[in-house]
Amino acid sequence: MNDAQLILTIPHGNVTATSLGIDGLAKRRSPGSGKHFRGRSILIDLACDGVKPGFSYLDEGGWRDAQGDSVAALAGVKAGSRTKTALSSVAFSAVPISAFQNCSLVKTGGEVVTLAAPRQLISYTNHGCNERMTSEQVADTIGQPSPAKRTPRLYMVIAPIQFLMLSNLTPEEYAWYATHRPGKMFRQVMFTELGHEEQHIAAESRYNDAKRELIEKVTKKTKSIAFEDCINQIPFQHWVGYHKKSEGGLYVGDRNGLSLYQFPDAIPHAWDRCEG
Repeated sequence: MNDAQLILTIPHGNVTATSLGIDGLAKRRSPGSGKHFRGRSILIDLACDGVKPGFSYLDEGGWRDAQGDSVAALAGVKAGSRTKTALSSVAFSAVPISAFQNCSLVKTGGEVVTLAAPRQLISYTNHGCNERMTSEQVADTIGQPSPAKRTPRLYMVIAPIQFLMLSNLTPEEYAWYATHRPGKMFRQVMFTELGHEEQHIAAESRYNDAKRELIEKVTKKTKSIAFEDCINQIPFQHWVGYHKKSEGGLYVGDRNGLSLYQFPDAIPHAWDRCEG
């Protein structure tokens, strides 16, 4: 039996103590198992010594004992259970990004590919934000050169909620804005850039109207296209960075900075060919 570990599942937002490892948990969750979840997911191995979490959960106001529940779940695995729930929901915003050991993409059938180790793209030191800022002002605030030309980018936000949007902001700019903007602030954010317009999710007019608004309004930086279960409607092959033609992958950030998990140099052919 493997050592007990803690695994965060996105987008479901739960933490599971398990002895199965990433591959084993992915198969256990797939259709055909006793307790299965349909659709794609992201499994994140969290820092853990097998007895307790190797990190402190972020403050949630005391409505649950995340640390104690995780210790109890790990003890259950040590006692013989293959899986024990540590946190059943809202875990993405409770687990600090610094606790992430690695990230794996999982297809519906339980097939796994592990992304490369994270690379920090930027640290944020200036935290003053207002919604009337222009894209250029955001770039200046985070100390980044503004792109010579701004073309609306299509992003899929995966956590803490799922939605599709167009934005004039680069990934570094968007992560800062998303974790600082008043009234719509995320404690942490996970997203990817897409290379296709995904016309099956929203009408073409939604994309065209969003592009027009981003071009015409200098203070408009993001425009939502659709709020729904996006990760299961957009194949991994459509993520920027999958084919190594442009930099991209899975972005994870908070108010302190942004990191990028890129696809491996060689994606296994068997995983690439699997449905889901």
